[in-house]
Amino acid sequence: MNINIYYGGRGLIDDPTLLVINKMQEVLEELNVKVERFNLYELKNQITTLPQTLKNADGIILATTVEWYGIGGYMQQFLDACWLYGDKEKIEKTYMCPVVMSTTYGEREGKLHLNTAWEILGGLCCSDICGYITDTTQLEMNQEYINIIEKKAENMYRTINQKMACLPTSNQAVKTIAFNTKHIALTPQESEQLSQYASDDSYVQRQKEDIQELTSMFKGMMEDPGEDDDYAAAFQKAFKPQPGIKAGYKLFVGNKKEPLVLNVNVSELVCSHDDTQPVDVEIHMEKTSLEEILSGRMTFQRAFMSGDMKMKGDFKILRALDQIFMFSK
Repeated sequence: MNINIYYGGRGLIDDPTLLVINKMQEVLEELNVKVERFNLYELKNQITTLPQTLKNADGIILATTVEWYGIGGYMQQFLDACWLYGDKEKIEKTYMCPVVMSTTYGEREGKLHLNTAWEILGGLCCSDICGYITDTTQLEMNQEYINIIEKKAENMYRTINQKMACLPTSNQAVKTIAFNTKHIALTPQESEQLSQYASDDSYVQRQKEDIQELTSMFKGMMEDPGEDDDYAAAFQKAFKPQPGIKAGYKLFVGNKKEPLVLNVNVSELVCSHDDTQPVDVEIHMEKTSLEEILSGRMTFQRAFMSGDMKMKGDFKILRALDQIFMFSK
């Protein structure tokens, strides 16, 4: 027989839950039971993979301590992982004994929480252990308490060994309803791989970086490569030379990294994508705003005043744009 112990406390020396599960482990090992313990506070980065350890277990002990309110985060994470990644067919045949000790208040609520969660998962419940202990010496020095713990461990052994039946509960009906909701069908092997990847922080971070890189790449592929040429042609067509005006404009459109550079030298206009040369004015605007200007429905000055365009540089040279380029509707 194999029994796993999942301890959800913080591992403090004076934790009464540790005393209880240590005594239960002694009794079970005397009965030739193979006991394996998992301290969730030591395995917090691997909790999503722990449901896979249920595969070889005939029964489990879920042990936690109520220090101020509830069963604690580590145990709740483990139960969440069982719901998301656990083999439900295996859980249905697995007995669970809840052990909840309280140093403040709420041991009965914690025990009920574990029982309810395990039944919703489809599992079977054994007789529980719960109690209020403010000083661990009360537990260590009281032989009657020790006898109760030993009897509970023996009862758990008998329940699992004899495969005692449990009456159906309404909590198990909840599982049936929940399973009818949207669910990703995964094989146990795929579930195991997924839970291992989900617990690997470096893998998750790499995936996020890859997704960002692919997003940028596909965004670049979707952009029309001829757009910049069309913009340059529109500026060339609308160019109206003005006496004495020499200026350089750098135009960034949307999220494009490569700007359109307009160099005006009195009667000559040169359009390029040379981002290295110095300019007098740097302009940032969205594609829709630029198209409004190119179609003659808006001026550069109006776009600036309305906030659709941002600029850096000499404002007088910016105002000259509406004189140099005359876009018609």
